[in-house]
Amino acid sequence: MILTKEQQAILDGEKGETLAKVMKTLVMYGEAFEAEKLVPITSKYNHLVTSFGLKVMSPVYDLMQQLLDAGVFSEQKFSVDPRPLDNNVPANFLQNLVFRKFMYTKQNFYEGQLEKLGLMDKDAFSCTCYMDEMGNKPQKGDVLSWAESSAVVYANSVLGARCNRNSGILDIMGSIVGYVPYFGLLTDEGRKATWVIKVQTTKMPEAQLLGSAIGMKVMEDVPYVVGLDKWIGTELNDSVCAYLKDFGAATASNGAVGLYHIANLTPEAVELGESLIAEGAQEYIIDDAELERVKNNYPVIWKNPDASPKLCFVGCPHLSLEQLKDWTDKIEAGLKKNGKKKVGIPTVFTAAPKVLEAFEKTEYAPRLKAAGVITSYICPLMYMNNPLCKKMPVITSSNKLRTYTSARYYTDEEILTAITGGKK
Repeated sequence: MILTKEQQAILDGEKGETLAKVMKTLVMYGEAFEAEKLVPITSKYNHLVTSFGLKVMSPVYDLMQQLLDAGVFSEQKFSVDPRPLDNNVPANFLQNLVFRKFMYTKQNFYEGQLEKLGLMDKDAFSCTCYMDEMGNKPQKGDVLSWAESSAVVYANSVLGARCNRNSGILDIMGSIVGYVPYFGLLTDEGRKATWVIKVQTTKMPEAQLLGSAIGMKVMEDVPYVVGLDKWIGTELNDSVCAYLKDFGAATASNGAVGLYHIANLTPEAVELGESLIAEGAQEYIIDDAELERVKNNYPVIWKNPDASPKLCFVGCPHLSLEQLKDWTDKIEAGLKKNGKKKVGIPTVFTAAPKVLEAFEKTEYAPRLKAAGVITSYICPLMYMNNPLCKKMPVITSSNKLRTYTSARYYTDEEILTAITGGKK
C-alpha cells in the first residue's frame, strides 16, 4: 500500500504508539482487499455499529479505554446503533433478570466511553442515523467509515455516498485517523452492477420481500433493478425513501448487498443509467410467483409452529416519522373494521429517539397509544438475543429480524390483520 508522508508518519509512531496501532490495523485491512492507498473520510459525522454493553464484549471496552487513556479521540463526532434496553418494552421478571444481570451489564459504562470518544449527543442511538431528525445524513460523494449494514446500503444507494461494508470497531478506527482503504464500493469500478434485476410483478412488491429475494440471489454483488420505478415512482420522497430503507436492509441481511441501483430513481442510476451495468451481468426476473416462492421457503423455527404470537415488532431498521403516521392510520382503520379498540397482540414500533420525539408532537402519537401500540428506541435484535425471548413466538415484518432471530416473518398487511384482530 502506498501511504502519504502524513500516513506513514502515523504508522511509524510519530503521533504515539496507540495511533500507530490504529493505522497499522487499517493498513492491514486494506491490504487484505488489495487496496493501493488510503483516502480521506469526507463526511461530517461517523456512525458506529457497536452500541450494546454485552458482558462478554470486554475486549471492546479494553480497546476503547486504551484509546481514551492515550488521548486518542475520533476525528468526527458520531452516532451509534440503537440501545438494547427499554423498560417500556414487554418483558417478564426472568427476561429482565437476564437482560440486566447477565447480558447488558456494561451498558452504562460503555455509553460513558462512547460519550468521551465523541458521541454526537445522548440521543444519537439509531440504525437509521441518516433520518433528517437524527442529523447524520451524508452528502452525495461523501466517503464514510460505517459498518451498520442497513445504513451502509442506504447511504451508498439512496444518498450516493461511498462506503464499504466495514466491520465493527474498524468504523471508529477509520474515524480516528480520518482515512479508509480505497477499494470495493469506494471505487467507480466497484460500484458497477453485475446483476440486472427485472421486476415483473402485477402489484407493488413488498419492500422487505423483494429485498430478501434479491439479497439471497446476488449475495454481495451490486444489482441494477429495472421495473421497480413503475410501482414507486421516480422521486425520492419520504414514502419512497422509507420503502428503499426497508428494501435495502433486506438485501443487506438476507444477502450482503452494500449498494443497489434503481433505474430512473437512485442518484447514480439517474445520472449514469445503464452504463452502470458491467459487461456480462447476470439476469434475475422477479414476478409474483418468485416472491411467493421466496416467502414460502422461509423456515419457521418456533418450537410450536401453530403457537399464537406473544409479541410483534415493527421497525427493523427503525421506522421513519411518515411510517409511524401511516401505521397509525392503518391500525385505527383495521381496529374499526374488526370492532376492536386495541391491538390484540402486544406490539412494539421502534424508531430513533429524535424521530419519536418529533412523533410525540403530532396528533398521531396519542392515537397510536390509544390503540395499544408501544413505541420504543431499542434494537429488536438485541431484545431477541435474550435466550428467554428467543423461545417466544414473535412476529415481525422485518426480514432482517427474521434472518438473525427466531422471529417469524409476515408482510405488513398480514401483520396489520394479526394485530387488529382480523381473520387471516
